[in-house]
Amino acid sequence: MPKRRPDPPTEANLYGPVKALLVRQGFTVKGEVGDCDVVAVRGKDPPVLVELKTTVNLRLLVQAVERQRLSPLVYLGIPAEAASFRTHRAGLLRLLRLLGLGLILVDSGQCPPAATVLLDPKAYAPRPSPKLRGKLLAEFDALVGDPNTGGIDRRRGRMTPYRQRALRIAHALAAEGPARPRDLRDRLGIPDAWNILYHNPYHWFERTAPGRYGLSERGRREVPQWTLPADAAAYP
Repeated sequence: MPKRRPDPPTEANLYGPVKALLVRQGFTVKGEVGDCDVVAVRGKDPPVLVELKTTVNLRLLVQAVERQRLSPLVYLGIPAEAASFRTHRAGLLRLLRLLGLGLILVDSGQCPPAATVLLDPKAYAPRPSPKLRGKLLAEFDALVGDPNTGGIDRRRGRMTPYRQRALRIAHALAAEGPARPRDLRDRLGIPDAWNILYHNPYHWFERTAPGRYGLSERGRREVPQWTLPADAAAYP
């Protein structure tokens, strides 16, 4: 493949090549599920988890080891040109083998950037947490589409199944005006519609009359900044 001048690496622009690599292997891939940058699921196999970073440091290794409570298939995803990798390649690979971690390198000098598996995780058997894995996979299954780019700055917020349900309610109120929670529950198939409207964690809703809710000024301002999958059939 032709070489090009690589863009400055960021965690977010590692996501596309890593996702493409896993999709080619038959995985369904989503970014920012639970505390994981990348989650890939294929059949009944344990999920593949990838932690994306622009450099290898202690924080990344600690995060990756913690992810082993969710799955034995945990990889680090880093740029191939990362100085921490090029300088300590042999020692780093020995350490990753000891920890039972895998390594994926993203070569941003290729056009398009390409990801390659350099090391697969094996041997190490951490104490698993079926409860945490179940929670992670429940969020994976409930999340419609792949709305998050793995490695993004989370300070803006990430799309969660709860936020997707709140957005569906907000879109319905924007289109049809104030409504009763039970009507929204029945029409949209959202069992916790009342809880979302009542607790209102994003401050998107306001009570317009006893038992009826509409969009708040903040909701009218913020809801258009979030997108939902266009296919309504994707929702349960």
